[in-house]
Amino acid sequence: MKCDQLSIFLENRAGRLAEVTRLLTENKVNIRALSLADTSDFGILRLIVSDFDTAQKVLKEAGFTVGKTSVVAVVVDDQPGGLHNLLEMLRGSGINVEYMYAFVHQSGSNAVIIFRFDRTDQAIELLESKNIKMIPSEELCKL
Repeated sequence: MKCDQLSIFLENRAGRLAEVTRLLTENKVNIRALSLADTSDFGILRLIVSDFDTAQKVLKEAGFTVGKTSVVAVVVDDQPGGLHNLLEMLRGSGINVEYMYAFVHQSGSNAVIIFRFDRTDQAIELLESKNIKMIPSEELCKL
């Protein structure tokens, strides 16, 4: 149930993000979800893409520092308390959310959230035991 996420380190300067999107566009890689966090000097662009291997290759060839991180795409009830209930369950099992971001997808009564956990395998086991739907990487890139 793990998904591969690209983590790209960017200098915080004009045009650097456009360089990434240009390379992905030229290589027909679609961005499915993203998060950008920054400091005054650099940013970390986190991406879920349609073709992880191609994206990683072209970005590294262009001189970007690129990492691979395992994340989990979790289906959450899209209603007040949906996210809170999930977070309380994780807290009760001692699993920390290191970061998370939303995946834009029209699915009616559910939202999809990408999570990075401190103990990913244990989080997956817990979610499975509670019958909480997770979306495999292959399926996520087709949404």
